[in-house]
Amino acid sequence: MLIRLIAALFLTAALAAEEAVTLRLVAANLSSVSTQAWSADNGNHSNPEGAGARILMALKPDVVMIQEFNTTMPTRQWVNRTFGKEFAFYQEPGKQIPNGIISRFPIIESGSWDDPQLDNREFAWARLRLPEERELWVVSVHFHSKGASSRTLQAAALARFVRAKVPADALLAIGGDFNTRHIDEACFAELKEVVLRPEKPPADEHGDITTNVPRNRPYDWVLANAALDQLATPVLLAGKSFPHGLVFDTRVFSALEKCPPAQIGDSEVKHMQHMAVVRDFRIP
Repeated sequence: MLIRLIAALFLTAALAAEEAVTLRLVAANLSSVSTQAWSADNGNHSNPEGAGARILMALKPDVVMIQEFNTTMPTRQWVNRTFGKEFAFYQEPGKQIPNGIISRFPIIESGSWDDPQLDNREFAWARLRLPEERELWVVSVHFHSKGASSRTLQAAALARFVRAKVPADALLAIGGDFNTRHIDEACFAELKEVVLRPEKPPADEHGDITTNVPRNRPYDWVLANAALDQLATPVLLAGKSFPHGLVFDTRVFSALEKCPPAQIGDSEVKHMQHMAVVRDFRIP
């Protein structure tokens, strides 16, 4: 009887592992065109303007929280070429540098919440349908680059929207360019009731958590609420494991040849300002 019970438990665990979905979330302010726009990879991987697209193709995300979401071709065409026709997207309408969300999973509902500090972008949000009828709420943000006080006000406003609009038991991720100068900025305290800043943030192979091009400021984040954060799992890429998530810098990633079509100089092309931030979650 005991042997049968143990066997049943092992079988149940194995089935649960098979049914779980690994969800890759990426924060991406990787526009590399002078007009703060995204271009497609040109096929031979040589155009500087396609650097951001190449990085995203290499990372194979399921959901992207994207900033400066202008494209040099129709957006649907750019998404098709970079991700595939099956990907859905939301792009803020009528904004100079819109935020957006790109998803392998269907977008049930989407829109923007008002950013009280800026007029050229808002807080873009989407409700996604995951397998087994589960849902994920995602918010893409691009906080103010000038002044921590502005970012604190933005974070407080965003937290109010989340509390009012997102069900308390939902899975929630907020990601993008927070423009934070250090990991203890006041904006994180405003957000702590709705999402958690990880005690050990994503990092590159050398343990560097900073995400701007000079690698001296932690601008970009993927933050999860408690329900999603407890499902975090190491990021596996090119045979390497990053236990707390990955800051992807093509200049220092030692197995870049296993991450096509990214090129070694993509993270420092002329108009690139940020690194991608990657976190994986195991959704049962």
